[in-house]
Parts: sequence; structure tokens; C-alpha cells
Amino acid sequence: MEPRVIEGSFFNDERGSVAFVNDFKFDEIKRFYIISNSMEHSIRAWQGHKLDEKNFYCVQGSFKIHYVKIDDWISPSKDLPIGSIVLKASESRILHIPAGYANAIQTLEKNSRLISFSTLSLDFVKDDDVRYDKLTWLIDEKG
Repeated sequence: MEPRVIEGSFFNDERGSVAFVNDFKFDEIKRFYIISNSMEHSIRAWQGHKLDEKNFYCVQGSFKIHYVKIDDWISPSKDLPIGSIVLKASESRILHIPAGYANAIQTLEKNSRLISFSTLSLDFVKDDDVRYDKLTWLIDEKG
């Protein structure tokens, strides 16, 4: 399975607006958290997940999410192709990254906030989470 974007939309009327992503299913979601990177350290990289699937939704500002499919969990190739998607609060959509990938989260605007929905409960995260040095795969720090 490849990473994919699940499109949503907005409904606006005189009362305000409602953002939604109706095709996103919560059946497998076990937990969520909200990420707010500081602008001084705008890249949170690299975290790999053997079993956990990640789903990202931008609620404020914008982020660039980078991902690589891991070929070897202990010693991955340094030349793996990097995919990237920009998520903006002004666009209602979710990026789904399946298990088997590492991701890096890059803040593009001050005060940005990102929700991450995870499919693995906290009891199993320690054995699933693989962290790599920020420089394992290079990202343009300017976005």
C-alpha cells in the first residue's frame, strides 16, 4: 500500500464553516495527538513504523509531510526516494501513511498544528517505533 490523500471539503453558510473528510474511517484508530513544532526546530524527523499507520490532518497553518518506504529497518538505504505532501488548514484532507514507512514532519508556518491519528495503541509503540537521524534522508529546510 502506498501513502494516499483522502480528500474532504468545507461547508460554509452565514453561521460559519464546517470542515470534513467523510471518506476517512476511524475503525482502526486507537489514539491521536496534536503536533505543534517550534519554528526554531521546524522538522521532526525521521520516525519509522513497522505496524502503525499514520493519518495526518492540518488544523492550523501548514505542514510538509515527507515519507520514505523502509527497505531495511536496521540499515536502510540512504538513497530511498522521498515522497512529500503539503497539508494546509485551508484544505480539508488527510494524508494516510501505511505501515512500513518513516515520516518527517516539517512546519511551514508559525503556529501550525497537525493532528496525527494512529492505528497502534500505546502498549505496542515502543516495539514499533524506529527513529533515524534527521540527516538520514535530506530535506530542504526551507520547505
